[in-house]
Amino acid sequence: MSGMTTAAAPTPATTPRTVDATAPSIDRILHGHLDDHLGAIEALRDQLPRITAWGDELADRLMHGQRLLAAGNGGSAAEAQHLTAELVGRFDGERRPFSAVSLHAETSSVTAIANDYGYDEVFARQVLAHARAGDIVMLFSTSGRSRNLLRAAEAALRVGARSWAVTGAGPNPLCDACDEHLALPGPSAGAQEAHLVALHLLCRVFDDRIAQREAAGNGRTP
Repeated sequence: MSGMTTAAAPTPATTPRTVDATAPSIDRILHGHLDDHLGAIEALRDQLPRITAWGDELADRLMHGQRLLAAGNGGSAAEAQHLTAELVGRFDGERRPFSAVSLHAETSSVTAIANDYGYDEVFARQVLAHARAGDIVMLFSTSGRSRNLLRAAEAALRVGARSWAVTGAGPNPLCDACDEHLALPGPSAGAQEAHLVALHLLCRVFDDRIAQREAAGNGRTP
């Protein structure tokens, strides 16, 4: 009726949104990732003598006709293939190519072996086929527990090849299974990022030793 006012419907109360003050912000997450990265990188300083020794040995063996076989799973496969590309191609300066093969990149062999013998054998069977005494088998793994890499280390021992492990925090089974190892602390992502720096350091030593030997006339003619 005219002259009467209708009361407005009550507005539903809104529940204020609560934010967990203890939940990590993206800023803290990113800073934490960088801290993990820097911790693993800093740990490399203590490993420089081993990296130097590896680079020297790798140069000596490859100059005398041996080869490097490398393998890993997932991101570690990418690290292994990065290393072999640097050796077959080049790192910083011009030099001749050297024999280096990434076993996981042999896709037909990997799938055939996995289908016929199981995935644990995908690298070991290739090591038995390709590695010779004096070759180097280099295995990348953040966990150090991948069964296919452990089997590859066993195969390297059978054929008389040297085996090197590059892993996350030790001790771990792959470090124990290989002749020598480089184990870096921290979560998988931080350790894997440090692995890339480690292989670049290895390449620097390798290139330096190659240049020294060739300047001295000790290099094998390609």
